This record gives sequence, C-alpha cells and structure tokens, in this order.
Amino acid sequence: MQTALKDVLPDQDVPYYQSTSNEQQLFETAWQQHLPLLLKGPTGCGKTRFVSHMAAKLGVPLYTVSCHDDLTAADLTGRYLIKGGETVWVDGPLTRAVRHGGICYLDEVVEARKDVTVVLHPLTDDRRLLPLDRTGELLEAPANFMLVVSYNPGYQNLLKQLKPSTRQRFLAVEFDFPDAETEKAVIMRETGIDVERAALLVRIAGNIRKLTGIDLEEAVSTRLLVYCATLLMANVAFDDAINAAIIEPLSDDADIKAGLREAIGIIRG
Repeated sequence: MQTALKDVLPDQDVPYYQSTSNEQQLFETAWQQHLPLLLKGPTGCGKTRFVSHMAAKLGVPLYTVSCHDDLTAADLTGRYLIKGGETVWVDGPLTRAVRHGGICYLDEVVEARKDVTVVLHPLTDDRRLLPLDRTGELLEAPANFMLVVSYNPGYQNLLKQLKPSTRQRFLAVEFDFPDAETEKAVIMRETGIDVERAALLVRIAGNIRKLTGIDLEEAVSTRLLVYCATLLMANVAFDDAINAAIIEPLSDDADIKAGLREAIGIIRG
C-alpha cells in the first residue's frame, strides 16, 4: 500500500520549506516507486531542510547521517558492543531504516569512505537488500524505506567524487539558491524580519554570488542569510551581524574579507 503525502495543517510540526520547482512531486514519486534519490547543490541551499520537510509530510522516521572522512560502513550498518558483560549487536542508522522503515539520508555522501558506497549498491537497485555479514542477515527493505543522499558538486575534487556507476543508481534533483523573491520570503518566514532588511540581505547575497574578483570556495548561502537575519532580530548591529554571519564564515583571508566588506558597503549605498 503506497503512502501519499499527508494534508498537513500549518500548525503541525513540519519543517518549513519553500518549493522552487517540482522537487516535492519528484520526491513523492520516487518514494512511491521505491527509487533512491540524489540531491545535488551548493552548501546551505536547502537540501537537508527539504528532506526533513518531506519525511514529516510522509509521516515516516528520518535517519540523518552527516558523512565525514572517518565514516565507515560499520557506522551505517551496526556493530557488536559490550553491554552489561555481554556482546550484543547494535543496528546503525541505515540498518534501522531498512529494518523498521523510514528515510535514511546521507548528507555529503562523497565525504564518506569508499566502503560506504559498496554497502549502498544492493539497496539502490531492484533487489533493495542490505547484507549484514557480521550477523548473517540479509534484510529486504520494506515498502516504506527510501535512501536519499546529497553532495555539493561544486566542492568536489579528484579524490572526492561519486563514481558514475554510483550516480547512475539514483534519480537526481539539482538544487540551487532560490530566486530573490523566494529567498526573501524564506528569510522573513524563518526569522520574522521586515521586508526591507530581508530584501537588503538577499541583494547582498546576490551580488556576492556574482563576484568574479574574489576567490571564495563557497557562495553565501540562504542558511547564512537566515543566521544574519536572526542576529538582526536580536538587535545585533548591522555591521556586526554581517561580519559574524556572512564575512567571517566565508573566508579567513584578510584581503578577501576586506573585499567583501567593500562590496557590501557599495550595495548598502
């Protein structure tokens, strides 16, 4: 029996998310058809919030894993631990999602070790299986299981990228920063800031994202704009809020930070 999106009232505990395209329809279809999903896009553009939103609307548990260099397959599947003098098996988040149902979300999957993707392969084809070599189990994913992974293509290098054979196991949705009106609405909704200051923050972000003479590894994200607006709503001075929420997170280089301050000063007029 397929699970459809719930009709959720505004006061229910569903993380706010503003659609920018047909991503919600694609997610629901992938869920109903038991297909894995890959989300691609820059840091702070709303990928994680989107997954939280969809899990809440589908009414299923969400198991989120922030991937890193030391993340191993055992961290996902589980391991034997000593409890009360006995050795017991403890499921990892991926195994819990497969065993009991839910969405397992691997954020920045390219940061994990290569043995992680090997574990994912049987779950991303029509078998939808999770072999647990240490327990001798072969778990078949239930109908209400879904695997979602994300990564930032713009932050890849030769040592950290998804193999084509892995990418082609997933449906893929590309995310980007929202248009100015949508981003303004998100900032206002998240923080309660007034339209004038929200519009100014969006204008600052838009101009920084277009800068070509400053070498930034990451563009200013919608998340950072929300942080900045939060500081402003807490009566932090504008320049201090901009410095703490935008300039300092973007770079450690003194020249780059000076360039950002100059660009922001021009935008403010």
